[in-house]
Amino acid sequence: MLAHRMNALAARQGLALSRRGFLLSATATAAGLAIGFRALPAAGSEPPAAASPFESYIEIAEDGGVLIHSSQFDMGQGSYHGIATLVVEELGCDWSQVAVEGAAGNPALYGNVAWGGAFQGTGGSTSMTTAWDRYRRAGAAARQMLAAAAAEAWQVPADEIAVEKGRLSHAGSGRSAGFGAFAKAAARQPVPSDVALKTRDQWREIGNAGTKRFDRVGKTRGEQDFTIDVTLPGLLTAVMIHPPKFGAILAGFDAEAAKAAPGVVDVVAIHRGVAVVAEDMWSALKGRDLVGVTWDESAAETRGSAEILESYRSQATNPPKAMARNDGDVEGALASAETVLDSTFAFPFLAHAAMEPLNAVARLSDDGILEVWGGHQIPDVYQQIAAQIAELPPEKVRLQVMKTGGGFGRRAVPDGDVVGEAVAIAKAIGWRAPVKVQWTRENDMRGGRYRPAYVHRLRAGLDAVGKVVAWDSHIVGQSILHGTPFEAAMVQDGIDVTSVEGAANLPYAVPNLAVGLTSTDVRVPVLWWRAVGSTHTAYATEVFIDEVAEAAGADPVAFRLALLKDHPRHRAVLELAAEKAGWGQALPEGHHQGVAVHESFSSFVAQVAEVSMLDGRPKVHRVVCAVDCGTAINPDTIRAQVEGGIGFGLGAIMQEELTLTEGEVDQGNYDGYLPLRIEDMPEVEVHIVESDAPPTGIGEPGVPPIGPAVANAVFKATGKRIYELPFEKGLLA
Repeated sequence: MLAHRMNALAARQGLALSRRGFLLSATATAAGLAIGFRALPAAGSEPPAAASPFESYIEIAEDGGVLIHSSQFDMGQGSYHGIATLVVEELGCDWSQVAVEGAAGNPALYGNVAWGGAFQGTGGSTSMTTAWDRYRRAGAAARQMLAAAAAEAWQVPADEIAVEKGRLSHAGSGRSAGFGAFAKAAARQPVPSDVALKTRDQWREIGNAGTKRFDRVGKTRGEQDFTIDVTLPGLLTAVMIHPPKFGAILAGFDAEAAKAAPGVVDVVAIHRGVAVVAEDMWSALKGRDLVGVTWDESAAETRGSAEILESYRSQATNPPKAMARNDGDVEGALASAETVLDSTFAFPFLAHAAMEPLNAVARLSDDGILEVWGGHQIPDVYQQIAAQIAELPPEKVRLQVMKTGGGFGRRAVPDGDVVGEAVAIAKAIGWRAPVKVQWTRENDMRGGRYRPAYVHRLRAGLDAVGKVVAWDSHIVGQSILHGTPFEAAMVQDGIDVTSVEGAANLPYAVPNLAVGLTSTDVRVPVLWWRAVGSTHTAYATEVFIDEVAEAAGADPVAFRLALLKDHPRHRAVLELAAEKAGWGQALPEGHHQGVAVHESFSSFVAQVAEVSMLDGRPKVHRVVCAVDCGTAINPDTIRAQVEGGIGFGLGAIMQEELTLTEGEVDQGNYDGYLPLRIEDMPEVEVHIVESDAPPTGIGEPGVPPIGPAVANAVFKATGKRIYELPFEKGLLA
């Protein structure tokens, strides 16, 4: 559904790629060989121009180094490593030769295939899906061309050339050489029209559980540069003063005292507030405190979060404004049911709270090229935004894609907030110096873009023998897509797909099933948050199905399995997790288990949580997880992402909550907003289902099931269902 709608969006914007397909291309460079893809020309048209080093997936240098241009942004989820694995497998190079850098500025080459291919972006756990075919093909093409060049030089058949660990060898003659020796000669070889990919039985890297992240050493030594580390000659630092209420606009400011402060270079107004520009961060912060700002709050959001949620609760009792699914006769089935359950769930706003606060650097060079450094999660969008602000053609904007210290969706902003700020500030000071905009933690926490607050009302009907005959879900909350360029294609008939995903595709076999949505008008800026809609739909559906199972007098696992008869991948992960967790077996005194299963981003995850109550608070001791994400490219990364997702999701349901009072955010740092602490991280076991299916998402699917699994265990321990998050609030309700 998502890919189809993203493709429709691209078509509406005139970005759609030709359906003619792609042609492998290669060129000789100063470095050696570059391999990429070019769009096939239409019949009778001019052939495409030769590829350049900036239009490639792989470059092989004369020193044997292999530089991979990643179409996917790496914010810690391991996409660079995953893409490198595909190349190393097919090319036959050694890991010691490999470097990966982010690429941008060419949607025809780097467009996300999972989104229709028309524009570049990282999200929805699609990195391996979009990379799977083209990076393997690029690696295989380079391998074949290197082998052909060696065969030509050594006067031997090409199929006798072995390629392994970055070397070419011929057993019969005893000759061997590194890649660099034939890099330029390989570029003169014909590009193979049909590359031969390795078969699964030939794989040595893909699926290798012993392969660790190639970039782990540099990171652990502190050698990895992030945007916060960027330094340039004459670089100035800017800090922002944003409106305290969302929707307020600048009415005026007094900067005289700030401009007189040591180190302060300028104070300027831009479209998003007031920027204090200084020689360093400390001077900028001191100057910021001296600026007097007045705001026009006539159109601002002035409600508190408690008021907003209360209005949602009221709306949830009314008929939905739009229907995402409506099978059978739900109201009739509920009216005739023997037992009717009716539960309402409330979810707070959540911050992304990534380790590295938002930042970006902008510099206009003497040659008229605008360079922008940052965590460019949707680079084509940012390139357009930067070009518009700078009044430059997009081709004059060059994005430097930096790794980022966490993102969780926050770096993919349709209005390019911090990128736009950096360009606008550099422009406001006459482009006289490069500018780094560095948000503080408080800027980051109070700067908007939250997981929306939601209320779900669920009703279910059981017949006299405990069979589910009706299921009704009404979701109330903000649309993430409203007002964005994605709205036209991804909101249809009043349904924002990100609000109902995980609910509208409920896998349980219920003959009468309805899912309705009421999208609300709130001025609080919202955004996708790791696992997006499934962060609330999985909790509501999986806690409620447990409640339904209890009313039916059934075991929660057996009850789910009976309703999943048409969903074998759901069943498989549920059975595996239950088996590995010892479901139904004796547990230590005071320990209880809860279960949940959920599909998100085309991957299937089941989790069993083992919980006890300690001083009235849940203590999660162990989580057993089974995951089916198709072909497991990097098992170690899969386990790491699932473990991280469990920690991320557990913190959210246990204690994270972003609140507003009279329209202003209450929390500003980690003292008030509380991600999971290390002492609360449970032991995690991850079991990966073997699969021949193409790879699917893994960065997000570990998040949704942990909340309901823990909540269901807490019910066994206390007899109390938790309908309001976080737990520390819900347990007291």
